[in-house]
Amino acid sequence: MSLKALKSRLPSFRATGRSPEPTEGGVKGSAGEKLAATDDVLSVENELEDPDLAPGERTYNEATSGGMGRHLGVFTCTMLIVGHIIGTGIFSTPSSILSSVGSVGASMMLWVLGFALSFCGLFIWLEFGTMIPRSGGEKVYLEAAYKRPRYLATILFATNAILLGFTASNCIVCDRCLHQIIFFVTLLHGFTPELGILLMNALSVFKIAVLLFIVVAGWVVLSGRTSVADPHANFRDAFAGSSHSSFDYATATFKVLYAYSGWSSVNYVMNNVRDPVRTLKIAAPLGLTICAVLYLLANVAYFAAATQEEIANSGVTVASLFFANVFGATAQKALTVFVALSALGEHPVILIIVQRLTNCEQNVITVTFAQARVNQELAKEGIPLPFGNRFWASNWPTGRTPLPGLIINLIPSVIVIIAPPPNIAYPFILDVEGYPQQIINLFVVIGLFWLRYHKPHAHRPFKVWWPLAVFYLAAAVFLLVAPFIRPPGGVGDTPPLPYYLYCVVGIAIMCLGVVWWAGWRIVPRWFGYKFVARKDALKDGTVVSLFSLQKRG
Repeated sequence: MSLKALKSRLPSFRATGRSPEPTEGGVKGSAGEKLAATDDVLSVENELEDPDLAPGERTYNEATSGGMGRHLGVFTCTMLIVGHIIGTGIFSTPSSILSSVGSVGASMMLWVLGFALSFCGLFIWLEFGTMIPRSGGEKVYLEAAYKRPRYLATILFATNAILLGFTASNCIVCDRCLHQIIFFVTLLHGFTPELGILLMNALSVFKIAVLLFIVVAGWVVLSGRTSVADPHANFRDAFAGSSHSSFDYATATFKVLYAYSGWSSVNYVMNNVRDPVRTLKIAAPLGLTICAVLYLLANVAYFAAATQEEIANSGVTVASLFFANVFGATAQKALTVFVALSALGEHPVILIIVQRLTNCEQNVITVTFAQARVNQELAKEGIPLPFGNRFWASNWPTGRTPLPGLIINLIPSVIVIIAPPPNIAYPFILDVEGYPQQIINLFVVIGLFWLRYHKPHAHRPFKVWWPLAVFYLAAAVFLLVAPFIRPPGGVGDTPPLPYYLYCVVGIAIMCLGVVWWAGWRIVPRWFGYKFVARKDALKDGTVVSLFSLQKRG
């Protein structure tokens, strides 16, 4: 039987990742035919992943088993990326970036630079994602590149994902009572996954529509057919007044990259993606390109409709200022609903004043959807968790979606929302979230070069051009070093906290991961114990790795 013919006869297997049911003329037949069919099935799956690169204890089949299987297509994956990237940040971030760098020209250059850096990172993640098409994102790529010491990369990623993977930063600025939203999103994805995906897609389309409206309105402004006196004023001598401080540009670059973050969303849910290699290669570049083009054109619209001083000093979102200048006060009030609906992916409450939304830049529904699957993959790997990892790795109670993984995301999110004062906590949390992620990104790109050198013949359906990877590596190093540069006056973004405190906290969290790993893998050996690994299949079809301690003989 040819491989092509076998693929055509196994649609349910390819869609769900589970073993195929016997079918007439296919698996059914003599014992020899069954064995041959099984060998062909394994070869189909092995085509998707080079066994030499497989991370962890589980095979590709075992790693992708359980749950709803492969149900996400190109459109949904594209909207997953768009919905994650486009938050309320594009409606507000341009003002803070302009304030940091001092000129329209420098601000636009940073938006272009952010797009270029994001695309370089996307190409690196594309190479990894097509080589190792499993859920988990950076977790899987670090495990493939850094196999020794065993499970150190897994634990370091887990520490960051569990402690800092919360969605609190998406809700904290609105109101403490909005912790209810995270409960809503947890139940939505946990019990009605189809509705959750439908809502994600609808909100992503809505966000695109809002930005398209702003872009088209900006073209009308530039044509001179509105009440704006001089729509071209900001584009004459556009670099006048540009800052000469490296700290200002570093701070602004972090904000731009944060506005673009989310392009790797599909990498976290690859087990649920149909035809994962092809879909990732289409959806990831398409989603980021849509967002980048809309971002750049929206900035042009903003700068055409208002002066630099109005934008830099506005106490409301830039989009609100744009609507006020172009359409009047009534339209400005209407934008409150538009921006809130665009943030519905983040906060399903539309009657929140715009000022309380300006810092909400991510999408709770989208982030939670992806983060839950990352948490589930960590539990599948056998890392020690309270009450054992079987529960956290499962798709309980429906057998379709990882509600326990959603709970892992829920707990720290609620704690962070209700505990600290929001005016200090929110910007500090954003900084603390970002810094360890940059450390992980640095080791991911180093791992790319490591695997290129040690596994030159590995199957790579996509291969990033190495100068782009070098450029991204240099940027990652800069973004790790720049926050330690003393800012003017020694005051950072989170006064009265020291400007370098979030870097220290981020590094401390990574060090905590080393302590966690040592307590799990090293300390028991001092007392004469050894680890015995085994695999277990849960009721929903999920295969997990388990470890037990036994006294050395």
